[in-house]
Amino acid sequence: MADAQEEAGADPRAQFVRALIRRSIETKEKLMAQHAGQVVAMADICLEALCKGGKLLLCGNGGSAADAQHLAAEMLVRLKPDVNRDGVAAIALALDSSSMTACGNDYSFEVYFERMTRVLGRRGDVLIALTTSGRSPNIIKALQAARGMGMTTLGLLGDQGGPALAECDMALVVPSSETGRVQEAHMVVGHALVELIEDGLLARGAVRRC
Repeated sequence: MADAQEEAGADPRAQFVRALIRRSIETKEKLMAQHAGQVVAMADICLEALCKGGKLLLCGNGGSAADAQHLAAEMLVRLKPDVNRDGVAAIALALDSSSMTACGNDYSFEVYFERMTRVLGRRGDVLIALTTSGRSPNIIKALQAARGMGMTTLGLLGDQGGPALAECDMALVVPSSETGRVQEAHMVVGHALVELIEDGLLARGAVRRC
């Protein structure tokens, strides 16, 4: 076994994996040191909106679209297996392939999230936008539309935040320019948000245990 481990340790691919994991850990350590209070503040914004009858809209592209769906599912259903509760109102805007392709064909993909935000969002709701670069035009348009409607805009961003940063009422910018490391950090933050929201709603009696 030791010989096999030593042999694997000499494999440059194993060294690559270790270096990747190390960068992921370092990114999360920076996140923990610099942004824990910001995650709590974002959770409180979501809690206030939900307690007043609002809902959460989430959007992102590619892997970030999957992350948005992942987080919405954990709010609609549950995250922790030992907590049975009512669902939390959350919509991932990239769920409907028919609407997305219709919009892309008839108008443009660039306006899809903006259109969904205008149709499904209301004053008092929260839009959570996930973008690793902060430069996605469809995300920026959605954020602008949400702010114009009186929604609160939260960003889970990366790199330097990009143009999306200016359109967010509050944004967490992951201290990395690597797409994979940013997305990994977004999911850590997202899970923390879901747990804080879930615990807060239960503590306030805003959702029932079932």
